[in-house]
Amino acid sequence: MVIRMNIRIREMQAEDVEAVTALEASCFSMPWKRQDFEDILTNQDRIYLVAEGDKGIVGGCMLTMIAGEGDVSNVAVEEAYRGQHIATALMQELLRVGEENGICDFTLEVREQNLSAIRLYENAGFESEGIRPNFYDKPKDNAVIMWKRAQNM
Repeated sequence: MVIRMNIRIREMQAEDVEAVTALEASCFSMPWKRQDFEDILTNQDRIYLVAEGDKGIVGGCMLTMIAGEGDVSNVAVEEAYRGQHIATALMQELLRVGEENGICDFTLEVREQNLSAIRLYENAGFESEGIRPNFYDKPKDNAVIMWKRAQNM
């Protein structure tokens, strides 16, 4: 099933936490809990963006800013809305917001078996710089360490 819709990307608000927690649970084998997302709202070093459509939150992603670098995580799109460039739009906005906050270099880890996510990140300018063996559980998988560095932008 493909659902076409207009989306708006914005920062997560307190009223979004329940929907974001449900999104996380539907996309990841080891999802973050509600309290984790509530904590983001008061953490100046974290930005969580949501993709909101006519029927609510359909995607999200987070940036943690540490010592001038940005760690991208929790990139998720509801299965029914995948293939509509929502993750691409989220990544573009997350990188823009990071740069606006002085971030020059961005990093992330992605499951080695998640080829569609790896393509998404490569299209956003990330390059593989190594492997973390057995980084993920449920199921066990290696992590590809990817960076988007200022000189690559």
